[in-house]
Amino acid sequence: MLEKLTGKISDALRFVTGKSSISEKNIEEAVEAIKMALLDADVNLRVVRRFVNSTIDEAKGEKVLRSVDPGQQFIKIVHDKLVSFLGDENPESRALKLKGPDVISTILMLGLQGSGKTTSAAKLALRLKKENRKPMLVACDLIRPAAMEQLAVLGDQIGILVHKEDGAKDSIKVYQNALSWAKKNMIDTVIIDTTGRLQIDEEMMNELSRLKNASNPDEMLLVADSMTGQAAADIAKTFDEKIGLTGVILSKFDSDTRGGAALSLKTVTGKPLKFTGTGEKPEDFEPFHPERIAGRILGMGDVVSLVEKAQEVIDQNEALELQKKMEKENFTLDDWLNQIRSIKKMGSLQKMLEMIPGMAGQINEEDIDRAELKSQEAILSSMTIKERNNHLIIGPPRRSRIARGSGTSVAEVARLLKKFEKMRGMMKKMAKGARGGQMPNMGGMQMPPGF
Repeated sequence: MLEKLTGKISDALRFVTGKSSISEKNIEEAVEAIKMALLDADVNLRVVRRFVNSTIDEAKGEKVLRSVDPGQQFIKIVHDKLVSFLGDENPESRALKLKGPDVISTILMLGLQGSGKTTSAAKLALRLKKENRKPMLVACDLIRPAAMEQLAVLGDQIGILVHKEDGAKDSIKVYQNALSWAKKNMIDTVIIDTTGRLQIDEEMMNELSRLKNASNPDEMLLVADSMTGQAAADIAKTFDEKIGLTGVILSKFDSDTRGGAALSLKTVTGKPLKFTGTGEKPEDFEPFHPERIAGRILGMGDVVSLVEKAQEVIDQNEALELQKKMEKENFTLDDWLNQIRSIKKMGSLQKMLEMIPGMAGQINEEDIDRAELKSQEAILSSMTIKERNNHLIIGPPRRSRIARGSGTSVAEVARLLKKFEKMRGMMKKMAKGARGGQMPNMGGMQMPPGF
């Protein structure tokens, strides 16, 4: 995500980085290049002007021009400006304002048809379920023929109750029936999927206004397609003026290489960006952190998010045990297989690499050899537990059997074993470095040999 913007801003920063001193001319050149990068990213023109003017004013101060490391000082200014334009650093401003478990909270999901509203409603429900709330989805999009069925299918996939009434004509009655059911069944959060159109029209706004008045929602969240650039901010502004919003969810954020929507929304609407949809799976839904996204845009990575993802799939005690094994060169093929499977649970490998400082834009999707990863897993899975725990016993007959079982060749099995031997020493150094504070702790996650 944001690859184009990251690449162009990194090029712009070369005007000032690595220099013992910088001049006003250096700053103007860098800011001009950043301005062009933002415009190319489809950021709102008014937002670009404000960003450029405020950055120039601060960067031309004596503190930067005479700084010990003016290049780094300038980058910090750009980072802080990006954070302020993306949102408020205070996480409370982006948190959902929901009632306690004894009182039902209501969330109204708004958006145009095709924005990902129904999918985002299900993703939000799953997230709340993981936070020990008891949510229910309510199908109030009575216009789109497949909307109710889609919500029902999604709810079934994630284990969330869905209230829908086939043939219903009045969304207010559907909501009231759902609320009555929720009260009797200890539901604490009702998420309403509302009607959508291909474009904003008076009929849709009247329908949403009626539903808002009837439900008195705690949150009114607009789902906007990040691929539409600054148009997403314009849509959000209209919804806010007509209905009122408490926040925005950016869908398809994983496919957004430009970043225009994210950088325009907060300034244009004044409403916080609360969540992003980062993939097609129900779990691909993340809270929005302005400081982390600013770091990614500047090529600084996002180690915090990477650690959080790792912690979701890795037990901390297992991680500490793994590090001890690596230090003593006791890391086995069985440990390797477990690591491959854990990495697959974390999602896209390219997304993970983008979170590592300096890796953004360095590796493209086509550069990642998924076939090799699949082949490695097949070879390791074709070994016995005894073989994976002691690779030294894998002689020619065993290699032939493993090759047949994995659909690979004896040469590929031999190559994997050779690579494993070579990497054990390297992983020992990495583990000791992590313990000594020389490299970031990735929440116990170690890239297996071959990455």
